[in-house]
Amino acid sequence: MGNFVLLDAPSNLGLRPPAEGVVPGCHKAPGALRDHGLLTRLGAREGGVVTPPRYLPAWAPGDGGVRNAAGIAAYTEALAGRLAKIRADGGFPVVLGGDCSIALAAMLTLRREGRFGIVYFDGHDDFRHLGNSAHVSSVGGEALAVVTGRGQPELADVDGLRPYVRDEDVLVLGVRAEESAEAREAGLRIVTSQEIMASGTDGALAAAREIFAPLDGFWIHVDIDTLDPEFVSAVDSPDPGGLSPDRLVDLLGGLLAIPGAAGLELTIFDPDLDPDGTQAALVADCLVRALEGTR
Repeated sequence: MGNFVLLDAPSNLGLRPPAEGVVPGCHKAPGALRDHGLLTRLGAREGGVVTPPRYLPAWAPGDGGVRNAAGIAAYTEALAGRLAKIRADGGFPVVLGGDCSIALAAMLTLRREGRFGIVYFDGHDDFRHLGNSAHVSSVGGEALAVVTGRGQPELADVDGLRPYVRDEDVLVLGVRAEESAEAREAGLRIVTSQEIMASGTDGALAAAREIFAPLDGFWIHVDIDTLDPEFVSAVDSPDPGGLSPDRLVDLLGGLLAIPGAAGLELTIFDPDLDPDGTQAALVADCLVRALEGTR
């Protein structure tokens, strides 16, 4: 594979404020991870940064739409443009987020090219939408719903391309069992963290090969809260019962060996919650270990 292009997408627009007057810290993740030598260790080309609009924390259910909707719409277009150029130049994007709303740009980019799937690593299914909730609020917790067409048009239906990915072309990995019922009922394929830790990676990788074989390719989204907080707790919603780093690395390596992998993004890591940098080092190591076998 090779041809890695390291791109920073430091958007926190899809998250609620962690406390009044506090901005979510995940926008610092690209810098914190790069401090551990990612560019050199991956042998990657420099992709630069796509700078997001200003984070606006004020929002209430009666405001209509989701928090920072206009900013997310603008950022989705800007990031999609950068991703399209990287791919047109033969690069494999390795995107350092940011929150999960950056998945909109990746899937919009690929939808403009053809029919692509997504592997969605996350401790939560990010499937909140008006069909199953009284209101929607923060795209970081709704990104999978939006990319499958369940969202306001300026986010979910750019250029009339809703959905960016079909339900049957989605594979959710590492979600906690209690999170997965509604997404499973909608027809999304899910392998929980509990199943993966108990049974290994074979089932998940077999599902990936089955789902993605007829497609033009697939994107890999990694919300690092798929890891158990024993290993990485510097996320906005750490929940027990997650994956181990070794199991995540094995899964990523297996997925990258499947023909059609189109790019990878890593999201939600919050350096504000990792003052000594040890968790950033672990996350960077996971990414290097997963990608090094594909060069």
